[in-house]
Amino acid sequence: MKPGRIVLLSMATAITLSSQNLAANTLIQNKGSDTLVNVAQAWAETYPSVNPEVAVAVSGGGSGTGIAAMINGTVDIANASRQMKKKELKKAKESGQDPVEHVVGFDALAVFIHKDNPAKELSFNQLGKIFGRGGDFTKWSDLGLSVPGCGSDKIVVVSRQNNSGTYAYFKKAVLKSAAKAGIIVKGSFRQGTLDMHGSKDVVDLVEKTPCAIGYSGLAYATDHLKLVCISKNDGDSCISPSVTTASDRSYPIARPLFMYTNGKPVGAIKGYLDWIHSVAGQCILKNKGYAPVHDVTCP
Repeated sequence: MKPGRIVLLSMATAITLSSQNLAANTLIQNKGSDTLVNVAQAWAETYPSVNPEVAVAVSGGGSGTGIAAMINGTVDIANASRQMKKKELKKAKESGQDPVEHVVGFDALAVFIHKDNPAKELSFNQLGKIFGRGGDFTKWSDLGLSVPGCGSDKIVVVSRQNNSGTYAYFKKAVLKSAAKAGIIVKGSFRQGTLDMHGSKDVVDLVEKTPCAIGYSGLAYATDHLKLVCISKNDGDSCISPSVTTASDRSYPIARPLFMYTNGKPVGAIKGYLDWIHSVAGQCILKNKGYAPVHDVTCP
Protein backbone atom coordinates (compact mmCIF):
# COMPACT_ATOMS: atom_id res chain seq x y z
CA MET A 1 0.00 0.00 0.00
CA LYS A 2 1.09 3.60 -0.35
CA PRO A 3 3.56 4.53 2.40
CA GLY A 4 2.07 6.57 5.22
CA ARG A 5 -1.56 5.99 4.22
CA ILE A 6 -3.77 4.42 6.88
CA VAL A 7 -6.72 2.68 5.25
CA LEU A 8 -9.98 2.07 7.10
CA LEU A 9 -12.06 -0.37 5.06
CA SER A 10 -15.85 -0.27 4.99
CA MET A 11 -17.72 -3.52 4.38
CA ALA A 12 -18.22 -2.56 0.72
CA THR A 13 -14.53 -1.80 0.39
CA ALA A 14 -13.53 -5.06 2.04
CA ILE A 15 -15.74 -7.02 -0.34
CA THR A 16 -14.23 -5.23 -3.32
CA LEU A 17 -10.70 -5.95 -2.16
CA SER A 18 -11.30 -9.57 -1.23
CA SER A 19 -10.75 -10.76 -4.79
CA GLN A 20 -7.79 -8.46 -5.45
CA ASN A 21 -4.08 -8.86 -4.95
CA LEU A 22 -3.63 -7.54 -1.41
CA ALA A 23 0.14 -7.37 -2.00
CA ALA A 24 -0.38 -4.58 -4.55
CA ASN A 25 2.07 -1.71 -4.19
CA THR A 26 -0.52 1.02 -4.72
CA LEU A 27 -4.05 1.48 -3.38
CA ILE A 28 -6.47 3.86 -5.11
CA GLN A 29 -9.27 5.07 -2.86
CA ASN A 30 -12.53 5.54 -4.82
CA LYS A 31 -15.76 6.78 -3.21
CA GLY A 32 -19.11 8.38 -3.98
CA SER A 33 -22.12 7.91 -6.24
CA ASP A 34 -24.52 5.10 -5.41
CA THR A 35 -25.47 5.05 -9.11
CA LEU A 36 -21.88 4.28 -10.06
CA VAL A 37 -20.93 1.99 -7.17
CA ASN A 38 -21.80 -1.31 -8.88
CA VAL A 39 -19.81 -0.60 -12.04
CA ALA A 40 -17.02 0.97 -9.96
CA GLN A 41 -16.76 -2.28 -7.99
CA ALA A 42 -16.74 -4.29 -11.23
CA TRP A 43 -13.91 -2.12 -12.57
CA ALA A 44 -12.01 -2.48 -9.30
CA GLU A 45 -12.39 -6.27 -9.25
CA THR A 46 -11.16 -6.60 -12.86
CA TYR A 47 -8.27 -4.14 -12.82
CA PRO A 48 -5.73 -6.26 -10.88
CA SER A 49 -5.74 -8.68 -13.83
CA VAL A 50 -4.64 -5.70 -15.94
CA ASN A 51 -2.18 -4.23 -13.43
CA PRO A 52 -1.51 -6.45 -10.38
CA GLU A 53 0.53 -3.66 -8.81
CA VAL A 54 -2.62 -1.59 -8.21
CA ALA A 55 -5.66 -2.31 -6.01
CA VAL A 56 -8.79 -0.14 -5.93
CA ALA A 57 -10.93 0.27 -2.80
CA VAL A 58 -14.52 1.27 -3.61
CA SER A 59 -17.27 2.58 -1.33
CA GLY A 60 -20.55 4.38 -1.96
CA GLY A 61 -22.42 6.89 0.17
CA GLY A 62 -23.65 9.25 -2.55
CA SER A 63 -22.13 11.81 -4.90
CA GLY A 64 -22.00 14.49 -2.23
CA THR A 65 -20.13 12.16 0.12
CA GLY A 66 -17.53 11.29 -2.52
CA ILE A 67 -17.02 14.91 -3.52
CA ALA A 68 -16.65 15.96 0.13
CA ALA A 69 -14.01 13.24 0.59
CA MET A 70 -12.10 14.50 -2.44
CA ILE A 71 -12.25 18.06 -1.10
CA ASN A 72 -10.90 16.78 2.24
CA GLY A 73 -8.13 14.90 0.45
CA THR A 74 -9.18 11.46 1.76
CA VAL A 75 -9.88 9.81 -1.62
CA ASP A 76 -8.07 9.66 -4.94
CA ILE A 77 -11.19 9.50 -7.13
CA ALA A 78 -14.70 10.75 -6.35
CA ASN A 79 -17.62 9.19 -8.24
CA ALA A 80 -20.54 11.49 -9.04
CA SER A 81 -23.78 11.25 -10.99
CA ARG A 82 -23.92 15.04 -11.16
CA GLN A 83 -21.45 17.84 -11.74
CA MET A 84 -19.82 19.53 -8.79
CA LYS A 85 -21.70 22.55 -7.49
CA LYS A 86 -20.17 26.03 -7.51
CA LYS A 87 -19.95 26.04 -3.73
CA GLU A 88 -18.14 22.67 -3.80
CA LEU A 89 -15.65 23.94 -6.37
CA LYS A 90 -15.09 27.04 -4.26
CA LYS A 91 -14.54 24.97 -1.12
CA ALA A 92 -12.15 22.69 -2.99
CA LYS A 93 -10.05 25.64 -4.14
CA GLU A 94 -10.01 27.03 -0.60
CA SER A 95 -8.79 23.61 0.61
CA GLY A 96 -5.96 23.60 -1.93
CA GLN A 97 -7.62 21.05 -4.20
CA ASP A 98 -7.94 21.34 -7.97
CA PRO A 99 -10.89 19.17 -9.09
CA VAL A 100 -10.64 17.76 -12.62
CA GLU A 101 -13.75 16.26 -14.19
CA HIS A 102 -13.75 13.00 -16.18
CA VAL A 103 -16.89 11.71 -17.97
CA VAL A 104 -16.79 7.91 -17.69
CA GLY A 105 -20.23 6.99 -19.08
CA PHE A 106 -23.86 7.99 -19.49
CA ASP A 107 -27.01 6.90 -17.69
CA ALA A 108 -30.75 7.05 -18.24
CA LEU A 109 -32.37 8.20 -15.01
CA ALA A 110 -35.43 5.94 -15.07
CA VAL A 111 -38.84 6.51 -13.48
CA PHE A 112 -40.20 3.31 -11.93
CA ILE A 113 -43.75 2.26 -11.07
CA HIS A 114 -45.25 -1.00 -9.82
CA LYS A 115 -45.66 -3.65 -12.52
CA ASP A 116 -49.48 -3.58 -12.14
CA ASN A 117 -49.72 0.19 -12.58
CA PRO A 118 -51.46 0.93 -15.92
CA ALA A 119 -49.53 4.16 -16.52
CA LYS A 120 -47.38 4.05 -19.65
CA GLU A 121 -45.98 7.53 -20.13
CA LEU A 122 -45.49 10.75 -18.19
CA SER A 123 -44.30 14.25 -19.10
CA PHE A 124 -41.99 16.51 -17.09
CA ASN A 125 -45.01 18.59 -16.08
CA GLN A 126 -46.84 15.51 -14.81
CA LEU A 127 -43.75 14.35 -12.94
CA GLY A 128 -43.51 17.84 -11.46
CA LYS A 129 -47.08 17.61 -10.22
CA ILE A 130 -46.29 14.24 -8.62
CA PHE A 131 -42.84 14.90 -7.13
CA GLY A 132 -42.77 18.68 -6.76
CA ARG A 133 -43.74 21.01 -3.95
CA GLY A 134 -47.07 22.55 -4.79
CA GLY A 135 -47.91 19.79 -7.28
CA ASP A 136 -51.57 18.83 -7.31
CA PHE A 137 -51.25 15.16 -8.27
CA THR A 138 -51.55 13.35 -4.94
CA LYS A 139 -53.77 10.45 -6.04
CA TRP A 140 -53.49 8.16 -9.05
CA SER A 141 -57.05 9.09 -9.96
CA ASP A 142 -55.76 12.66 -10.52
CA LEU A 143 -54.08 11.17 -13.60
CA GLY A 144 -57.24 9.28 -14.56
CA LEU A 145 -55.78 5.97 -13.38
CA SER A 146 -56.98 3.15 -11.16
CA VAL A 147 -54.05 1.13 -9.86
CA PRO A 148 -54.74 -2.49 -8.84
CA GLY A 149 -53.74 -3.13 -5.23
CA CYS A 150 -53.62 0.59 -4.39
CA GLY A 151 -56.75 0.82 -2.28
CA SER A 152 -55.92 4.22 -0.84
CA ASP A 153 -55.40 5.72 -4.34
CA LYS A 154 -52.66 7.85 -2.73
CA ILE A 155 -49.44 8.26 -4.73
CA VAL A 156 -46.50 7.07 -2.64
CA VAL A 157 -43.61 9.26 -3.79
CA VAL A 158 -40.21 7.57 -3.42
CA SER A 159 -37.11 9.75 -3.68
CA ARG A 160 -33.43 9.76 -2.69
CA GLN A 161 -31.65 11.53 0.13
CA ASN A 162 -30.37 15.00 -0.68
CA ASN A 163 -26.69 14.00 -0.71
CA SER A 164 -27.45 11.90 -3.79
CA GLY A 165 -26.41 13.05 -7.26
CA THR A 166 -29.49 11.27 -8.62
CA TYR A 167 -31.66 13.40 -6.33
CA ALA A 168 -29.87 16.57 -7.47
CA TYR A 169 -30.09 15.70 -11.17
CA PHE A 170 -33.80 14.82 -11.05
CA LYS A 171 -34.46 18.08 -9.21
CA LYS A 172 -32.48 20.11 -11.75
CA ALA A 173 -33.69 18.38 -14.92
CA VAL A 174 -37.33 17.68 -14.09
CA LEU A 175 -38.57 19.75 -11.17
CA LYS A 176 -36.94 23.01 -12.21
CA SER A 177 -38.35 22.52 -15.69
CA ALA A 178 -41.83 22.10 -14.20
CA ALA A 179 -41.29 25.16 -11.99
CA LYS A 180 -40.25 27.22 -15.00
CA ALA A 181 -43.52 26.22 -16.64
CA GLY A 182 -45.40 27.41 -13.54
CA ILE A 183 -46.53 23.90 -12.61
CA ILE A 184 -44.90 23.80 -9.15
CA VAL A 185 -43.11 26.09 -6.71
CA LYS A 186 -39.32 26.68 -6.88
CA GLY A 187 -38.48 23.29 -8.37
CA SER A 188 -38.31 21.62 -4.95
CA PHE A 189 -39.48 18.17 -3.89
CA ARG A 190 -42.82 17.93 -2.13
CA GLN A 191 -42.92 17.24 1.59
CA GLY A 192 -43.66 13.70 2.68
CA THR A 193 -41.52 11.86 0.11
CA LEU A 194 -39.96 8.59 1.23
CA ASP A 195 -36.24 9.31 0.90
CA MET A 196 -34.18 6.17 0.31
CA HIS A 197 -30.48 5.82 1.05
CA GLY A 198 -29.68 4.00 -2.21
CA SER A 199 -31.05 3.23 -5.65
CA LYS A 200 -31.64 -0.42 -4.79
CA ASP A 201 -33.78 0.69 -1.86
CA VAL A 202 -35.92 2.76 -4.25
CA VAL A 203 -36.42 -0.21 -6.57
CA ASP A 204 -37.19 -2.64 -3.73
CA LEU A 205 -39.86 -0.34 -2.29
CA VAL A 206 -41.54 0.37 -5.64
CA GLU A 207 -41.57 -3.36 -6.49
CA LYS A 208 -43.50 -4.10 -3.29
CA THR A 209 -45.79 -1.04 -3.23
CA PRO A 210 -48.59 -0.78 -5.85
CA CYS A 211 -49.18 2.90 -5.03
CA ALA A 212 -45.52 3.90 -5.45
CA ILE A 213 -43.47 5.81 -8.00
CA GLY A 214 -39.72 6.42 -7.78
CA TYR A 215 -36.59 7.09 -9.81
CA SER A 216 -32.99 5.87 -10.05
CA GLY A 217 -30.33 4.85 -12.56
CA LEU A 218 -31.43 2.47 -15.32
CA ALA A 219 -28.88 -0.14 -14.23
CA TYR A 220 -31.02 -0.83 -11.15
CA ALA A 221 -34.11 -1.77 -13.21
CA THR A 222 -35.58 -5.25 -12.71
CA ASP A 223 -38.21 -7.35 -14.43
CA HIS A 224 -40.47 -6.88 -11.41
CA LEU A 225 -41.36 -3.25 -12.04
CA LYS A 226 -42.32 -1.01 -14.96
CA LEU A 227 -40.23 1.72 -16.57
CA VAL A 228 -42.20 4.79 -17.63
CA CYS A 229 -41.83 6.31 -21.10
CA ILE A 230 -40.93 10.01 -20.61
CA SER A 231 -41.60 13.16 -22.66
CA LYS A 232 -40.11 16.54 -21.91
CA ASN A 233 -43.17 18.47 -23.06
CA ASP A 234 -46.87 17.65 -22.87
CA GLY A 235 -48.01 16.17 -26.17
CA ASP A 236 -44.50 15.16 -27.34
CA SER A 237 -43.72 11.57 -28.25
CA CYS A 238 -42.26 9.83 -25.22
CA ILE A 239 -38.89 8.08 -25.12
CA SER A 240 -38.20 4.94 -23.10
CA PRO A 241 -35.01 4.70 -21.02
CA SER A 242 -32.36 2.40 -22.49
CA VAL A 243 -28.63 2.20 -23.08
CA THR A 244 -29.24 3.35 -26.66
CA THR A 245 -31.38 6.39 -25.74
CA ALA A 246 -28.88 7.34 -23.03
CA SER A 247 -26.03 7.07 -25.56
CA ASP A 248 -27.67 9.32 -28.14
CA ARG A 249 -29.16 11.54 -25.40
CA SER A 250 -32.66 11.25 -26.91
CA TYR A 251 -34.03 10.15 -23.52
CA PRO A 252 -35.08 13.35 -21.72
CA ILE A 253 -33.38 12.43 -18.42
CA ALA A 254 -30.09 11.10 -19.81
CA ARG A 255 -27.06 12.28 -17.86
CA PRO A 256 -23.28 11.97 -17.85
CA LEU A 257 -21.52 10.08 -15.08
CA PHE A 258 -18.35 11.57 -13.61
CA MET A 259 -15.17 10.76 -11.80
CA TYR A 260 -13.27 13.65 -10.18
CA THR A 261 -9.58 13.74 -9.35
CA ASN A 262 -7.48 16.32 -7.55
CA GLY A 263 -5.55 17.78 -10.45
CA LYS A 264 -4.70 16.12 -13.73
CA PRO A 265 -4.23 12.41 -12.98
CA VAL A 266 -0.75 10.92 -13.15
CA GLY A 267 0.81 7.55 -12.41
CA ALA A 268 -1.44 4.76 -11.19
CA ILE A 269 -4.57 6.95 -11.17
CA LYS A 270 -4.01 8.00 -14.78
CA GLY A 271 -3.43 4.39 -15.78
CA TYR A 272 -6.68 3.33 -14.09
CA LEU A 273 -8.76 6.10 -15.71
CA ASP A 274 -7.21 5.40 -19.11
CA TRP A 275 -8.23 1.76 -18.74
CA ILE A 276 -11.79 2.74 -17.69
CA HIS A 277 -12.04 4.67 -20.98
CA SER A 278 -10.64 1.74 -22.97
CA VAL A 279 -12.80 -0.78 -24.82
CA ALA A 280 -12.41 -3.26 -21.96
CA GLY A 281 -13.44 -0.74 -19.30
CA GLN A 282 -16.34 0.64 -21.33
CA CYS A 283 -17.63 -2.87 -22.08
CA ILE A 284 -17.81 -3.54 -18.33
CA LEU A 285 -19.83 -0.34 -17.97
CA LYS A 286 -22.11 -1.27 -20.89
CA ASN A 287 -22.71 -4.77 -19.53
CA LYS A 288 -23.82 -3.19 -16.25
CA GLY A 289 -26.56 -1.23 -18.05
CA TYR A 290 -24.88 2.12 -18.67
CA ALA A 291 -24.03 3.84 -21.95
CA PRO A 292 -20.34 4.05 -22.94
CA VAL A 293 -18.59 7.32 -23.76
CA HIS A 294 -17.65 6.04 -27.20
CA ASP A 295 -18.87 3.26 -29.51
CA VAL A 296 -17.58 -0.13 -28.43
CA THR A 297 -18.08 -3.65 -29.70
CA CYS A 298 -18.27 -5.94 -26.71
CA PRO A 299 -18.03 -9.74 -26.53
